[in-house]
Amino acid sequence: MFGVTILGNNSALPAYDRHPTSQVVTLDQFQFLVDCGEGTQMQLSRYKIKRSRINHIFISHMHGDHYFGLPGLITSMGLLGRENDLYLFAPPAMKGILDAILVAADTTLPYKLHFHPLTKEELLVDDPRYTVETFKVNHRIECWGFVFREKKTPRKINKDSIKKYHLESEAFERLKLGEDVVSNEGAVIKNEEVTLQNAPARSYAYAADTAYTPAIAEKIKDVSLLYHETTYLKELEDRAYLRFHSTTTQAADIAIKANAKKLLIGHFSSKYENLDQFAKEAQAVFPNTELALEGVSYRID
Repeated sequence: MFGVTILGNNSALPAYDRHPTSQVVTLDQFQFLVDCGEGTQMQLSRYKIKRSRINHIFISHMHGDHYFGLPGLITSMGLLGRENDLYLFAPPAMKGILDAILVAADTTLPYKLHFHPLTKEELLVDDPRYTVETFKVNHRIECWGFVFREKKTPRKINKDSIKKYHLESEAFERLKLGEDVVSNEGAVIKNEEVTLQNAPARSYAYAADTAYTPAIAEKIKDVSLLYHETTYLKELEDRAYLRFHSTTTQAADIAIKANAKKLLIGHFSSKYENLDQFAKEAQAVFPNTELALEGVSYRID
């Protein structure tokens, strides 16, 4: 399963039972927390997401609505007896803040916290099953987006066709890469006889707080699902520009330029109680758009 669960979809101020930004990306057995606004712990509990399954946290920037929940979360993980290492990717200033809080509280975490400062666009995680990259967006302070990509070999094994052969595990890996192999009995096995074309690898891009910046589209080309902030409706484009945020139609335009399959919009200003117009405006430009609603998990296809 590859998907994203929205924990918080509002901008700076909690309002109308909407919370500051936070979401959990799930890729099979792996879970990643992206931003950690105030109230994230409560939302994790509300939607029955286990803290223990989260081993990687990504913080986009140092505005409080994207990280004020983090000190409490990492402390709670310790109180709950966490032993697994935790990997935190965040702007450099985050380390000093967390260190100061832990020192002031005379707290020693019972697990290893690995801190990776975000200072450039780079590959952050390279696992045999997935990668996580970061890219820069255009906000009032330095701010980062993230791209999660699953890894897939070009071919997959046809279990019905392969049953009659006796193969070593190495042969299966070569078959997945499109190669022919030799069975234990010495017979040459043609790749097309025992494999099928694999489905394309899927991807998810998280574009954090940003002014409308077309160059972002090149960094997230062809993603399966794009999350892009839409703090304002299109009538407030001037305000969005002054505050380094985006509107509904601007997010939709980025989705078109990126050739994204689907768009998810969030980070709604607390000036809006009803969100229906956000969906209407974005869908008028990019029809395959949905609102990022709290508690909803969106599959990445």
